[in-house]
Amino acid sequence: MGKQPNLYAFSDISTLARTLRTYVIECQNAGFERHGLFKVAVSGGSLPSTLAKALLEPGHGGSEDAVDFAKWEIFFADERAVPLDHADSNYKLLKNELLDKIPKPMGQPNVHPINVELLDDVQEMADQYQDALMQSFAAKDSVKLPIFDLLLLGCGPDGHTCSLFPNHELLRESDAWVAPIEDSPKPPAKRITLSLPVVTHGTKIAFVATGAGKKDIMKQIFDTEEGRSLPCGLVNEGGAEKVSWFTDNGAVEGVGFPRRGSL
Repeated sequence: MGKQPNLYAFSDISTLARTLRTYVIECQNAGFERHGLFKVAVSGGSLPSTLAKALLEPGHGGSEDAVDFAKWEIFFADERAVPLDHADSNYKLLKNELLDKIPKPMGQPNVHPINVELLDDVQEMADQYQDALMQSFAAKDSVKLPIFDLLLLGCGPDGHTCSLFPNHELLRESDAWVAPIEDSPKPPAKRITLSLPVVTHGTKIAFVATGAGKKDIMKQIFDTEEGRSLPCGLVNEGGAEKVSWFTDNGAVEGVGFPRRGSL
């Protein structure tokens, strides 16, 4: 059996957020050491609000507990083909929950939203978003895949992550960095998403999954053979020990997979 993902469970969201803060700052500082920046991909759902709880709290003042947003480069792990002020926009969600609340001294990150002029052509939108990745990570012909310092992801009740859905043909996409989807089983139907190889190629991959509503899918992902073929299970498989799950006790009630005690 190969190396396995790390599963952490906390008594409440506040405790989870404190540990997530430590983890993200460790990833940030490693990114700064590697290339002077922190390159992150972020998804939507409840993640941005948990991220805000983790990152906007004042730290204890040491450099190892400082968030320096001015050196962050944020991409979206997936995005819906809607205007940036639309209720379904992951950009709007991140803006409302985190970006607009960042105090000036912490700096402002470089954020890459979709091009809203391409809402009617998601293939072109995906191509253009891939171009933005290439500009940041080097030309596609010189690197096979971009290497994010950290991908921050959620887990849907069906085991989807990003806009990679169970049994969808996009799970087999191996060439594109960013792929369009026009038949998302969850509305809105038109989206773009990072491909599975890009997700599993990250230096670190973190899932945040909270609430008792997640316990059935978590049990499936971690304890069953079928769960390994769900998108979240495929990330576990491909990312192995690079993957960490930050959950509360409600989300992992009845899950047999062993928890880790600390980072």
